[in-house]
Amino acid sequence: MNILELLADLQTQHEKATARAGEPRDQMGRLTAALAEIEARLTDLATTRKVIAELAPTQEDSEAPETNSVYQAIVNAFNQHPGQEFRARELHELLGMPTDEASVNITRSRLGRLLRQGFLTQPGRGCYQKRTQRPLTLPYSNGPTEGVNTKTKRIAPQMHGRAGFSLLRHRILLG
Repeated sequence: MNILELLADLQTQHEKATARAGEPRDQMGRLTAALAEIEARLTDLATTRKVIAELAPTQEDSEAPETNSVYQAIVNAFNQHPGQEFRARELHELLGMPTDEASVNITRSRLGRLLRQGFLTQPGRGCYQKRTQRPLTLPYSNGPTEGVNTKTKRIAPQMHGRAGFSLLRHRILLG
């Protein structure tokens, strides 16, 4: 083999190797782009998970299904005895629940939650009663009074610094 053939053979091998190397380079480019997209997606998912974890209630706040059934039993007891006042211990005895101090304290906190949610009233210290629905069923309403109050509160800032009470009175009566 002479030198020219050797150089031509080396050139051919170089071209073949360059062609073979081009495919993996293209593949590396595609894989690098795919990897960048996947990493961006993972970052988005981590951010989303962090936001949801901050907004979602903690394990202490969430209630197990058996706790919900306890709430339902308490509400049912008050529905069956609408006018009666109960203490936490009396409610335990009525529902057949254990009357040890720890259980009664848990029920007191549940009753406090029902009180804050508006299901119960507290006529005396430690006594709980179902909130009456009667005021909602009466034919009387304070809606017109509230409407006048709202209108007055809407007009009063507009009238600040103008004329006086007589003009404000006319705007309320005529408006």
